[in-house]
Amino acid sequence: MADCVCNIVREIIEAQDQVTNNNDGCCTTSCEGSIQDLLRPEMNNNNNGPDTVPFILYCEGDCNPFIASGVYRDVVAGTNATFFNCLQSPILRAKEFTDENECCVRLELLAPVNSAGDVTFDEGEDVCGFFSEDTGERARGFIATGICITVDLNTFNGIQCLDAVTPLPSSQFVTG
Repeated sequence: MADCVCNIVREIIEAQDQVTNNNDGCCTTSCEGSIQDLLRPEMNNNNNGPDTVPFILYCEGDCNPFIASGVYRDVVAGTNATFFNCLQSPILRAKEFTDENECCVRLELLAPVNSAGDVTFDEGEDVCGFFSEDTGERARGFIATGICITVDLNTFNGIQCLDAVTPLPSSQFVTG
């Protein structure tokens, strides 16, 4: 059945291309566009351009976005005491493949931040919940959290790349 859907979508694209340029097959936000932005020399002169293509993975089977969870050691504000805290985020950054012959990859959770660099959410039930205005200010960028997970990419069936960015460094990730 999947081939049937694939063939129909292929026919739709071919028909659209015959009647219009179909925007040259390009979307305004796509993995191809984000990768091109990352590698574009004029965007990356003096290493001031974006260094990350953040993305959202979609799970095989239920087609829901994958919302990653990670536990990390946090500091109680104003003290040296620590505790374990949890962070959820659908926004990921690829760090490295753990085995070049397989599809296992180490991913870092990125957290949306406002213009002051403050994390803009606690958690959400879906992707849009991580970007709601309920937190006071909309997300303006991302921060690296240093929280990594290892996943098998074969268990996902979709990906959405966001525009290329340079996240704030994980050394600035403070929640306590």
